[in-house]
Amino acid sequence: MLATARAMVAELGVEKVTMDGLAERSGLGKGTVYRRFGTRAGIFHALLDEDEHAFQEQVPSGPPPLGPGAAPVDRLIAYGRARPAHLAGHLAIVRASLDRNQPVPAGAAATLTRMHIRMLLGLARPGVADLDSLAMQLTAALEGPVMLYLSAPQPATTPPPEQADRLGDSWQALIERVCRS
Repeated sequence: MLATARAMVAELGVEKVTMDGLAERSGLGKGTVYRRFGTRAGIFHALLDEDEHAFQEQVPSGPPPLGPGAAPVDRLIAYGRARPAHLAGHLAIVRASLDRNQPVPAGAAATLTRMHIRMLLGLARPGVADLDSLAMQLTAALEGPVMLYLSAPQPATTPPPEQADRLGDSWQALIERVCRS
């Protein structure tokens, strides 16, 4: 079903992918699609989940500075630049995955982000006693504005890649200040 959904997105665009259309193209009953995804947003959430796994795999095994081999502060900065760029690169799917009837999701991606930030803060030793709280706040600073931007009903006037660069610049300034010895 996911391969069919991805093919439909490529062919028709996100706005024309429906639960009924996916069922028909997959050769499955509507009930099967509804049980698997729950809602139309669930289709896109599942597609995004696949892409998210690929992004998260770069963190422990990709090239530096995002992956191992760079200084902790450099890795924090790289992550804060890569995360919004990744989401902006999947903008249509990210927006379609948001269920407007639910609060802005934190989800597994935010949990992985928080754990990664916490680990790098431990290595960077920013001189803060409670690194868990700092990691939570930095995760909110990174994920919160991105999700709010992406969930806005009207497209922003700034193109997604440029917006991601601006968010990356702000993230870098924040990390450099927090980790200043």
